[in-house]
Amino acid sequence: MLDYPTIQDILEARERLAPHIRHTPLLRADKIEKAAGCQLYLKPETLQITGAFKIRGALNKMLSLPREAIANGVIASSSGNHAQGLSYAARMLGVKVVIIVPATTPRIKIANTEALGAEVIVFDGDTAARWKRAYEIAEENNYATVHGFEDPLVMAGQGTIGCEILEDLEDVDTVIVPLGGGGLISGIATAIKETKPSVRIIGAEPALTPKYYQSRINGQRTSLPLKNTIADGLRISVPGQNPYPIIEKYVDDIILVEDEHIIAGMRSIAKDAKLIAEPAASIGVGALLAGSIKVRSDEKVCAVLSGGNWNLPDLAEIYKVGSE
Repeated sequence: MLDYPTIQDILEARERLAPHIRHTPLLRADKIEKAAGCQLYLKPETLQITGAFKIRGALNKMLSLPREAIANGVIASSSGNHAQGLSYAARMLGVKVVIIVPATTPRIKIANTEALGAEVIVFDGDTAARWKRAYEIAEENNYATVHGFEDPLVMAGQGTIGCEILEDLEDVDTVIVPLGGGGLISGIATAIKETKPSVRIIGAEPALTPKYYQSRINGQRTSLPLKNTIADGLRISVPGQNPYPIIEKYVDDIILVEDEHIIAGMRSIAKDAKLIAEPAASIGVGALLAGSIKVRSDEKVCAVLSGGNWNLPDLAEIYKVGSE
């Protein structure tokens, strides 16, 4: 199979997933628009089953595999949202699932993953080390591995978000997508650029983990030291091998967002849009509020809110600080 999704793969994924997931709404964020400087629409995957977009890719992969390939179980490494998406898919299909999570994973994501029936292994190591361990366990037990952003079928599942955006707002001008491993933006960018090339696609990346931003400057995939960012779901040291060329082909710009602006985005989404969004999901709105993206007042901009799973005490602390 190709190491990237085609538009046909994404359309097939949309048909495959339709009976099982939510077509999340596109919500006009009129109370945020003045500060954002554009006509702003939110794509709240926070309202998706499991609270994040990851169910799309995980389930598309699982439904595409032969039953014998997943008979013994599946395994993945994840900071939380892919873990929950894959666990939901495995439970739906009656398959065992093992998830390796980093020690920094928010407690709510571990609890939610275990509640879906997964065996969770907390592993103190970087992304590469966790996946090395996942592949070792997979070989020992004959499990199928489901990578959260390298797998083209997973990317195709995430790309169904792009199809929904074009269906609900056919004259959209710009789509802002959180940029972590790259699976989400790869799928969305492929779906949109292959259907309507004039739409501008922007990847929003934490300033503390600028792996794609720096890789674009260097003209090659670049590994950077891991730094802590409030957007834990986007904290990765090196661009994905398969997403990287897709992003270079389809993503018009990559912008960096400071943690303070991500927090401002979270507060605005909660206060003005009445939605709970985790830091990674709030990065696009944060970028607009910071003035990091040049937009026109009549420009129709869609910000993808990738997920809403975060520890409630941490959310409460962020919302009360500086709140009105």
